[in-house]
Amino acid sequence: MTIANAQQQVDEWIKTVGVRYFSELTNMTILTEEVGELARIMARKYGDQSFKKSDEGKDLGDEMADVLWVLICMANQTGVDLTVALEKNFEKKSLRDGDRHKNNEKLK
Repeated sequence: MTIANAQQQVDEWIKTVGVRYFSELTNMTILTEEVGELARIMARKYGDQSFKKSDEGKDLGDEMADVLWVLICMANQTGVDLTVALEKNFEKKSLRDGDRHKNNEKLK
């Protein structure tokens, strides 16, 4: 699945199953909630916190997909082509950070 295909499929799902997009501000809040859920699992799986019963059975990939879903919704409703945006972001990072990380002693 390409990013463009994902944007199209999310849009189709929203318009047929989801009825309509939530407002942009609501989706921003939902994105924050989803990132928090992902952070909770990361902290327990890779950090120092222990799992609670409510965390059992949580799937890291599913939590990441929830974040991606809401981000795609926000892109769709604000007219952002995520393929173009990601390509531009790669270019920006390559220009800005082309030598920065190679010369970082902390990364060696």
